[in-house]
This record gives sequence, structure tokens and C-alpha cells, in this order.
Amino acid sequence: MANTVVGVRFKAVGKKYYFDPAGFDVLINEKVVVETVRGIELGEVIENIKTIEDSEVISTLKPVIRKATEEDILKHQRNKKDIPKALEKCAVHIKNNKLEMKLLGCEYTLDRTKLIIYFNAEGRVDFRELVKDLANEFKVRIELRQVGTRDGAKFLGGIGPCGYLLCCNTFLGDFDTVSIKMAKNQNLSLNPVNISGLCGKLLCCIRYEDDTYKEHRKQLPKIHSFVTTTNEGRGKVIAVNIIDRSVRVQTKEDGIKSYNVEDLKEIEEFDIKKSIVIEE
Repeated sequence: MANTVVGVRFKAVGKKYYFDPAGFDVLINEKVVVETVRGIELGEVIENIKTIEDSEVISTLKPVIRKATEEDILKHQRNKKDIPKALEKCAVHIKNNKLEMKLLGCEYTLDRTKLIIYFNAEGRVDFRELVKDLANEFKVRIELRQVGTRDGAKFLGGIGPCGYLLCCNTFLGDFDTVSIKMAKNQNLSLNPVNISGLCGKLLCCIRYEDDTYKEHRKQLPKIHSFVTTTNEGRGKVIAVNIIDRSVRVQTKEDGIKSYNVEDLKEIEEFDIKKSIVIEE
């Protein structure tokens, strides 16, 4: 079954969510008011109305309530302006309750009936008393949400080891799986300091080039295998450069030379029994 949807985002670097346009002719960059699991929120249209299959719909589609009015936009701006003061008060109550939790951020729903507070902690935190104190302080419904270390870095931002602002804080909407196997495939140092981001997890950028490395590896011979070069004949592969798709080959006559994969006439299937050093 097909569904008519419109793509909406709530933060500059956030996930895209689908909503039923409910007959509203909304366009990219327009603001809309919708209901989410958090409450009534103001979002921005980032994808025009289109049709998708049921398999692409994660949860029940909720309708767009209305196009945002000038009053809605002013409310949203006031809510954002009040966040720094709210964070200060939250920090005081966390300290008074002696809780081991790191305050990351907070946000009001558009109608200001709820204050959602995001935090990071090593384990479970009993924040029942904290919720009572915060409810008395702000006179609204309080919701505390514990997020992971990657989401924590996304909230706080910072500079990555490359010298640029963190990907998660600038353009990365979703976190893809990054594995140590990907780092090995790219011949990266497996020292955690070198391949970990500010969040302590594997660098998200390791994922970006993984497909390219996989494709190049398919075209290159393995180290210790034998190849036949265009001019120097048969030789043994002693090193591989995946980025420029080249290999270093040792031959009896000419010693060690570098070749592009296109200069190899024949690549023999790697056999451990044949992987011996070529004698002078």
C-alpha cells in the first residue's frame, strides 16, 4: 500500500521523519507544526510530498497539524532563548541531588507543556527526586532522557582529529555501524587513541571509505602471492597500496619495483605453500 508523506526535521542536524501532509501543500524549507512522541513540535520540511511503500514507514504516520504561523515561530524562538537559563537551573538541581550524570541539553515542546532534558551517565540513575525538584522549579511536565555517548558528542559538538567540526554535529543525521573490521580493512592503526572520536567510539568517518577499500581489495593481489608483470615477468607481492591500487613486487632479475594493478598480466591465487622468498 502506498502512503503520501512529507519529510520533516526538527534540528539542523537531525533525523528525517515522515508525516502525513493531511492536505496541506507544504514545500521544502517551510515550517510546520506536528505531534511527535515528545509532544507538539515545530519542524522544517526538508523533503517534498511524495509517495512511499508501507515497508518504508517505521511507525504510524501522524498528520501535519498546520503550517506554522508567525505566532508559532515566535513561541519556538522564545523557547530556544530560554534554554541556557533552564540548563543552569537543571545543573544546580543535579548537583544538589548528588547525581552522577552529565547534562547535555534540554528543549521545550512548542506549547511549553513539557521540558525534555537530555543527559549521559555510566549506568542507571535514580532521578525520581530530581524530577520532582525540576517540576516544582519549571511548573511543567519533566521528561529525562538518557542518551548514548555518540548522541552526547552530537549535542556538545567539538573538533575532530582531522581539525574539522564533528560530522555528527554538522551534517550526519544517523549513526551507521562502524566496526574494527573496517579499520583493519583500511590498514589503520588499531590503537584506540588513533581510531576513536571524542565520544570514545570508533570514528564515524571510517565508514565513509569502507566500500571503496572493499572494491579496491578485490582488484589487488594478496601479500605473498605471485604475479606476472608486463615487463619483468613473475614476481612476489611484498606490499599493497590500496588507495592508489598499486603493489610492490620482488623479482629475481630487477629486485623490488612498484606496479599499478593494470600493469599486472596475471595474478596467481594465493597459496601459503608457494609463499617463499624469491632467491637471488
